[in-house]
Amino acid sequence: MKLIPAMIAALPREVSGLVKGWERRSIACGVVVYTNDEAVVACAGMGAERVALAVHAAMDAMKVTALISVGLAGACDAKLRVGEIVRAGVVVDARTGERFEDAQFKQVLVSTDAIASVREKSRLHASYSAAAVDMEAASVARLAHAHGLGFHAIKAISDEAEFEVEGLARFSTAEGQFREAAFALHAALRPAMWSKVIALGRNSSKAVDALTEALRGELDWFKERD
Repeated sequence: MKLIPAMIAALPREVSGLVKGWERRSIACGVVVYTNDEAVVACAGMGAERVALAVHAAMDAMKVTALISVGLAGACDAKLRVGEIVRAGVVVDARTGERFEDAQFKQVLVSTDAIASVREKSRLHASYSAAAVDMEAASVARLAHAHGLGFHAIKAISDEAEFEVEGLARFSTAEGQFREAAFALHAALRPAMWSKVIALGRNSSKAVDALTEALRGELDWFKERD
């Protein structure tokens, strides 16, 4: 049986380096699907409510054997630096308390309903020994278990434990998208934010590059087992 992974990301920019040259399709409800002969990548926006749309689109596109939650994450562990990769051994849904385990790895990833502040990242580290926080992995894990599929989570750190740009959550839409133009205008009118916004862009680019390399390695792993 051919192993076909489906990588579930929130935003296309998180997987932009990986999917160059892949077939791209935009479907209903703001979902974007990328395919080649080996895998599928689906993006439907940030948050748990968007995950089901991405997963179902990926499963419709190809007969997948595993769901992999991929993307950027915030560090809860102060030792983690921008660009480091987190492979979750435990994924915790902060809302329900559910835990999804992968015995291959040890790091804890917690999924929350909103972009985590510095204070929230500290609380998650204290409460769960969390290495990192995201908004989607627990929902991907839940759907993988429901469909009898393998699950894994691979995240790249884009903001360290003490880094925060205030008010980011206000620019998330109901469809799980980030209003980049509105945020850019907001920041442009507030010089005190400029250094953090520049750092945010630089950190995100570094994290995307690291994630791309990790995901290419993951796809090679699947190819070797066909």
